[in-house]
Amino acid sequence: MGGYNSIRSDRVISEGIEVGINISSGGGIDSGDVCFSDASFMDPRLITIAGPLKGNIFSLSDEGATIGREAANRICLSDMAVSRRHCVIELREDAFQVRDLDSFNGTFVNGVPVKDRRLDHGDRIVIGDSQFLFFLHGEDGISSFNTVQLEEERAPAHETVRLRQEDNLFRQPEKVLAALPQSVRLARDLNALLKISASVGSIRTLEALARELFDLISAVVPAETGAILLSDEHGVSEEFPTVFGWDRAEGADRPVRASRTIVGRVLSEGISILSNDAQGGEAFSEAESLAAFRISSVLAVPLAARERTLGVLYLSTSDPLSAFDEGHLQLAAAIAGIAAVAIENVRHVEWLEGENRRLVDEINISHNMVGESPRLREVYAFISKVAPTDSTVLIRGESGTGKELAARAIHNNSLRAGKPFVAINCAALTETLLESELFGHERGAFTGAVAQKKGKLEIADGGTVFLDELGEMTPLLQAKLLRVLQEREFERVGGTRPIRTNIRLIAATNRDLEAMIRQGEFRQDLYYRLNVISLQLPPLRERREDIPLLASYFAARAAERCHRTVRGLTREARACLLDYDWPGNIRELENAVEHAVVLGGEWIRPEDLPEVVLDSARDEVSSDDGGGSTKYHEAVKEMKKRLIREAISQAAGNLTESARLLGVHPNYLHRLIRNLNLRDELKK
Repeated sequence: MGGYNSIRSDRVISEGIEVGINISSGGGIDSGDVCFSDASFMDPRLITIAGPLKGNIFSLSDEGATIGREAANRICLSDMAVSRRHCVIELREDAFQVRDLDSFNGTFVNGVPVKDRRLDHGDRIVIGDSQFLFFLHGEDGISSFNTVQLEEERAPAHETVRLRQEDNLFRQPEKVLAALPQSVRLARDLNALLKISASVGSIRTLEALARELFDLISAVVPAETGAILLSDEHGVSEEFPTVFGWDRAEGADRPVRASRTIVGRVLSEGISILSNDAQGGEAFSEAESLAAFRISSVLAVPLAARERTLGVLYLSTSDPLSAFDEGHLQLAAAIAGIAAVAIENVRHVEWLEGENRRLVDEINISHNMVGESPRLREVYAFISKVAPTDSTVLIRGESGTGKELAARAIHNNSLRAGKPFVAINCAALTETLLESELFGHERGAFTGAVAQKKGKLEIADGGTVFLDELGEMTPLLQAKLLRVLQEREFERVGGTRPIRTNIRLIAATNRDLEAMIRQGEFRQDLYYRLNVISLQLPPLRERREDIPLLASYFAARAAERCHRTVRGLTREARACLLDYDWPGNIRELENAVEHAVVLGGEWIRPEDLPEVVLDSARDEVSSDDGGGSTKYHEAVKEMKKRLIREAISQAAGNLTESARLLGVHPNYLHRLIRNLNLRDELKK
């Protein structure tokens, strides 16, 4: 069995490709030499992985594509959860963007609703019940090896055989059968092809496939060294992102040489080449390394599958008595045809597995910040600047604005991302408990301390500590926290030994710390230690354009959690959400949407929202016209009451039948009765 390895970039030579051989004890490919490289090309497309068009692939031209329920859209989705004109994917400023067209149900990219978002390779787009993967370029994420620098040279001038694929004997079964009784060698070669065809189909990695191919080739072709060079998706490349090298002499530490000119011609012309003039040819006269290894015979065949050349199978020998002949060329070309299909399949499987891992690792929607308003974009820009540093950050903003989400975003984009993120709510614990949580305690430090306990500052060593509601911390704990920031050390409760810690501190508060300092409630020296970098999160009322995105996001989460089917929000419901000031900010919006999901039907309507939201919308309308619309709303209210009374009377008190007569869902009728204060009246 021969030895295998990847290309070593420090062994590149001027006259050709050098495949370094560094044999491990088992003779296998040394995975320690593996690196990763993208073989990319522009081929923007959408692949449908779920929904009514599952399995369809849509190529994206410069005009892009509109998506919606109408037949006029380029991608028409027969799905009531999709708006007539739902979204558009278009090319702008050399990048593809997805733009939501005020759809009811929203457009989601990687689990987050978007209004206008740049698309990156591999993004997952969800529209109603349909899911698409956006691919900007070809297969990436494939296991590959160091690339190769190639230099020009002239082709061998003598004793060269060129074989076109259509002239391959093994592609013409009738000729093979006619020659079979006369040739023992042909029978042996056919047996080798059968073995290769049977063995490569179940292999799942490129490394294992290359190893198996070289093992089988070595039994029928007298090659001393070989290489499999896989090009990029175009088939012609200045470098080969994926290369495997092989040497028959196990344990030999020598390079495998490959002619750039021969390889280039095989790729560009799609022909197989046999040369028994590797040393004597004019093209190799100045190749000192080839002369040193006395390469006398070279064989190169294209790895072609589905009318596309994937790369080259390259074999060589330095033994003049074992020179390749045309039979070896025919056989190698046939082997390459089988191997090419297997390589393409393995590449696709590896890419799919890598894409699946990437999506699983990437999508962590519980910590994503949702919104595309200018105010929130400023927050994103701020986070991108401060995250790579170790500076202390003070996040300020009203309750419910997402201060912990911002803190997590800073941590996840920092060099400490792989270390713990520990969050502590200073307002949720008493002074004694908070001190124990922060610093830990020794056994017997107080009643109930039956064992030693590490504090959050110790647990988070190397990571980030987030102190929420910092303004609720007592003066005693403020002094101890100041020491941690100054000295980077602390003592457990009841302990005497100082403990060093390496943490980044992020604090948050909704209180006016400056006013607290003036009133003597907060230490000024601690404030200066904390206020190194300050981030002000805007309240929801100052970024109303994000409300529809947030509502769609929360509706999708609540529907999944409550096992309900929610198609989206009606325009009227959106208007109510936009009219409300949201004193509880994002947290209040999330609760309101979950309330609507639990009590509503497939579409969230204004009546499904909490009364406080509806009352605010009515008050807004009344105040805008000086109260002139009050009579109108009262008249509508009285009309609803009359219709409900008549339906209930006609149905003899059966609310389900009453709802059917009115053409509404029974749950909706119950809410109307409650909202219109009809319950007591109907009991009489």
